[in-house]
Amino acid sequence: MRTTVDIPDELLRRAKSEAALKGRKLRDLVEEGLRLVLAAPPAGGEPPRQLPPSKPTAHDLLKDLIFEDADCPPDLASNPKYFDDFGR
Repeated sequence: MRTTVDIPDELLRRAKSEAALKGRKLRDLVEEGLRLVLAAPPAGGEPPRQLPPSKPTAHDLLKDLIFEDADCPPDLASNPKYFDDFGR
């Protein structure tokens, strides 16, 4: 079956290069990649979402107003384990 997908230019160049180095067609490389992804067992659900590094956390914005010493816990928003059951 034929289909059309949009692939970023850099990724396409790398895939074509990899296929050529292995003496294979790009089609075969794409098919193998899809089969690997679909055959992989789920990794325990979705990975925890993290804020992009460009966006500051509330802790970053308010850290001048927060009194911290050695007994205080670190910023809990930066530790994904605190969000394991959030919203359930």
